[in-house]
Amino acid sequence: MPPRPALAALALFAALTWLLPASAAGTAAAPTASTPPAALAPGARIFKLALAGSENGFDPAQVSDVTSASLVGSLFDAPLTYDFLARPMKLKPRTAEALPEVNAAHTHFVIRLRRGIRFPDDPAFKGQPRELTAADYVYSIKRFFDPRTKSPNYNTFDREGMLGLAGLRAEAVSSGRFDYDREVEGLRALDRYTLRVRLQHPKPRFLYRLADHALTGAVAREVVEHYGERIMEHPVGTGPFLLAQWRRSSRMVLERNPAFREEHFDERPASGDVAAQAIAARLRGRRLPMVDRIEIDIIEESQPLWLAFLNGEHDLIGSVPQEFVVTAVANGMLAPGLARRGIRLDRQVISAIAFTYFNIDDPVVGGYAPAQVALRRALSLAWDLDEEIRLQWNGQAVVAQGPMPPLTTGHDPAWVSGMNVFDRARARALLDTYGFVDRNGDGWRERPDGSPLVLELASAPDKRGREGQQLWKRNMEAIGVRMAFRNAQWPELLRQARAGRMMLWQLGQNASSPDGGELLDSAYGPNKGFGNFSRFDLPAFNELHERQSRLPDGPQRNELLREQVRLLVAYAPIKVRLHQIANGMAQPWLAGYLRHPFLRGWWKFVDIDAAAQAAAG
Repeated sequence: MPPRPALAALALFAALTWLLPASAAGTAAAPTASTPPAALAPGARIFKLALAGSENGFDPAQVSDVTSASLVGSLFDAPLTYDFLARPMKLKPRTAEALPEVNAAHTHFVIRLRRGIRFPDDPAFKGQPRELTAADYVYSIKRFFDPRTKSPNYNTFDREGMLGLAGLRAEAVSSGRFDYDREVEGLRALDRYTLRVRLQHPKPRFLYRLADHALTGAVAREVVEHYGERIMEHPVGTGPFLLAQWRRSSRMVLERNPAFREEHFDERPASGDVAAQAIAARLRGRRLPMVDRIEIDIIEESQPLWLAFLNGEHDLIGSVPQEFVVTAVANGMLAPGLARRGIRLDRQVISAIAFTYFNIDDPVVGGYAPAQVALRRALSLAWDLDEEIRLQWNGQAVVAQGPMPPLTTGHDPAWVSGMNVFDRARARALLDTYGFVDRNGDGWRERPDGSPLVLELASAPDKRGREGQQLWKRNMEAIGVRMAFRNAQWPELLRQARAGRMMLWQLGQNASSPDGGELLDSAYGPNKGFGNFSRFDLPAFNELHERQSRLPDGPQRNELLREQVRLLVAYAPIKVRLHQIANGMAQPWLAGYLRHPFLRGWWKFVDIDAAAQAAAG
């Protein structure tokens, strides 16, 4: 998700819906935590990897970090999914029989489920076989609206406008009881295998929600009611794997789900994609999942994460830590020593952004008046982004022109927005013009009313946080602006951000789907306190956001997206700085790996070549 503020390795960025790292709050360790997984048969395939961010649990309605979301994607099934190898991205059925029936207005969706998909045996089912039904999806989505669930992703579904659910939540807020049995027009099981969704407004990209296993993975009501407050540690889904062991923030083990339906590798890459075509040719027809067990270590420190991979303890590293990338990847090429070992490099600009936000409600940097806007624009102009990319990212990032990252609609690498112009002379001139000048001769600028001008940046008390503070101090001192710093752990930073009590904060955000417009939610007024930490609420921006969200993809929508970015440049509530370059590496015996920007639950597509592993020693 998740992406901790440190933004390290695989968990570097959080999606809008996965901004949170693991919370300190949570349930006790699962009963399986101290119980070793069952012994596997000789020749069993084990996929080993490490993740850099810790997890908070495995309930789709409650997960708040990218690590948990990754696991949930392999434990639960959404109705749709993505073709693992297709580029550009292509939706395909998962538990659905086919892609949904959609009306011309994109407000009416009918999903017909495959029959015979079963949940694994669990005490919650009292010894009875349990088939997946449309009612499971109705129940699972309703849980996001139940105030007692306290879902960090409630707003994601609320924005979709499913008819009747907002009213159901409002009644629950007043009565203290959420009525799961009341039918609503926007979310209904028409029969055992048919799900219907009706939306208030057109949503041409709603299907992406149905392909996010960490959001619309089906949870059985019996399981939630059986485990109660311990549901985060008892995931029971229809996905390809089961949770076999969990030691919080340390180790997780997944094992093949014995109840998983018969499913075979049938991915369809583009004809010109040589690497993907080779994977498809090698694995086509293989039954999924191909590995018997997945062993996941949580390693938050960069050095042990990298050394464990080099020592062959893990089969994959999602992104080489920044401090080691210079020696591992020279000029975009794998280091010769690693190449000789057969290690494969997967290098790409990922669908994520790193950005800075200014609290528009803050008395120092907030407001919409010309002087207040001029201050934020001057601070943006004073930021040396090339220096940041060089020093903090070791060159492994590219300058962003707006919130739409690569591989999403609205992203145009040739378009220049002006968001990241570096011009300290212009910055000083703006400050001078609007009265942010040194009035007492101490070398520091004051506000127009004569009060001190001091910026406060919130950050985590870690290495990356300290590095960021030094960059801010150096950039702002160059224009005569003083800096102060507020250090806190992630949960506290998040609480303060939601309450509007932080002046400046830097964080990351993953795209959760191919819809680039989704990332503009971070400046949409009604999302204040959720993903909109800047608390920006400009009617013109909001109106554009609502208009573009109802249009199909195409030139007309892209122009509205650009108009929104122009307003962000003009008012400067956020500064989207860069897109990270991820340098993933796979051991020679890992077959089938290809980074997918949006698919949670891709682990079922990889295999371990035992012969290659043995040959490597």
